[in-house]
Amino acid sequence: MMNTGKVTLVGAGPGDPELLTLKALKAIQAATVLLVDDLVSPQVVAHASPAARIVYVGKRGGCKSTPQAFIEKLMLMAASEGESVVRLKGGDPFIFGRGGEEVEHLRAAGIRVEIVNGITSGLAAATSLGVPLTHRDHAQGVIFLTGHAQKGGSAPDWQSLAATARDARLTLVIYMGVSSAAHIQADLLTSLPAQTPVAIVQRASLPDQRHAVTTLGELAATIEREGLGSPSVIVVGDVVRGVAVAAEAADKVRAA
Repeated sequence: MMNTGKVTLVGAGPGDPELLTLKALKAIQAATVLLVDDLVSPQVVAHASPAARIVYVGKRGGCKSTPQAFIEKLMLMAASEGESVVRLKGGDPFIFGRGGEEVEHLRAAGIRVEIVNGITSGLAAATSLGVPLTHRDHAQGVIFLTGHAQKGGSAPDWQSLAATARDARLTLVIYMGVSSAAHIQADLLTSLPAQTPVAIVQRASLPDQRHAVTTLGELAATIEREGLGSPSVIVVGDVVRGVAVAAEAADKVRAA
């Protein structure tokens, strides 16, 4: 029997409901079943139909999470029953959102899958501070990285990445890196100057967003001093220099 349902992987963006795309909004409104990640704001979920079944499948770094295999089973079961399923994820489904794994699993089972992109938190975090990730005077490209290694897998080679970022003039955007900031800092300092500007943005785009602007040499100390935690994005590179200069000037005014 042919499956009549489908699954749409929808990027809910960084949190601000006004940053949803029109396509994402239409998919949420049309869904009969929504599987919602922990970091999706209630204002986004509020766009769902009153008749829709909403299942919260928490996914938050450092906290107990719903097993990925169970989430995939729920999607498969609902779609096989003819439901219009939306898998609602914070940010973008294909940037550290495990969307690739879900697409493979669903397509192997004969389920139709559509992907709707969302604004990823790395971009939203930088933009919230007025930081252009690829300002042509400071960076020729950008690398999106995770600071959280897959269970049983290896962490990024931060020393090699530091050398590449230095030589190719690249901005580093690090997701899920707060808990390992000291290790990341030490390895990046093997090739990047201690004065390299850094921004840490927690809960980008939300009303309770917090941030700090510092240097690579003070990264871990700044995170601890300011009490910044998950979810946060760390932006490393000269593109942060403009906001760093502005922050330094503001500090001098306050001290005067």
